Amino acid sequence: MPIELKCYATLAPLNPSNADAFPITPGETVLDVLTRLSIPRDEIKIVFVNGVNVELDRVTVDLDTPLADGDRVGVFPPVGGG
Repeated sequence: MPIELKCYATLAPLNPSNADAFPITPGETVLDVLTRLSIPRDEIKIVFVNGVNVELDRVTVDLDTPLADGDRVGVFPPVGGG
C-alpha cells in the first residue's frame, strides 16, 4: 500500500529514496510515518494530505487519521524570510 511522500525545504534531505511509492501498512497514520522517518514534531509546521492543510498549531485534521493507498503527503518545516 504505497503513498506519495514529499518533505520540503530543510526537511528535503529526509525524503526516502522510495518517496514516490512509500510503503505503509493498513492503519498507519501521518504521525506513524513521520516517526518512521525520525522527523521531530517540532521541526514540522504544516502537513498536507491530498491537498488538505493540517496546521499543527490549530490541528484541524487529526494526525492519527489512518492513511490510505495512494494518499499524497507533503511535510513542511517552519519557514522564515522577509
